[in-house]
Amino acid sequence: MNRCADSADPLHPAGEPARDPVDAIIGQWAVARPDLDTTAMEVFGRIHRLSRALGDRMDRAYARYGVSRGEFDVLATLRRAEPPHTLSPRQLSATLLLTTGGMTGRLDKLERAGLLRRSPDPHDRRGLRVTLTDEGLRLVDEAVVAGLAVQNEALSRLDEKQAGELADLLRVLVRSNGA
Repeated sequence: MNRCADSADPLHPAGEPARDPVDAIIGQWAVARPDLDTTAMEVFGRIHRLSRALGDRMDRAYARYGVSRGEFDVLATLRRAEPPHTLSPRQLSATLLLTTGGMTGRLDKLERAGLLRRSPDPHDRRGLRVTLTDEGLRLVDEAVVAGLAVQNEALSRLDEKQAGELADLLRVLVRSNGA
């Protein structure tokens, strides 16, 4: 089923065909295997391409602040925590779906940069607490604005209703797939 390759682009009311790289792939499958329903490929192919393109833009936005997207995620997770913006490494790992080893590497770099500090957990002799420093708080507050600007620019081709519908549909997929 090749729905999108011949549909009109809602951004071009004159009825110009909506073509993107996924349409070319779908068209090739329609020739090679006309029996396939490629609807899922159309959706997830576009989600994947969009994720990669926006991921690259987000990387550039955060690089201006001297952090990677993964490091920003650590800082942002701490920022969202109640003041004094402190969590355990285990809480950070669980939120970010990272192994403890992966988290340790990020924490080491961010601590060396003076953006967070690790200290003993007063309630657990074996535990640590990770806290944003004032510099980390300043940086993440600036970087989140830069990241949102990239995301808002990407959504600017949709009106508010379309953006809301897209968010709702993606929420259904995320929840139903345990992501």
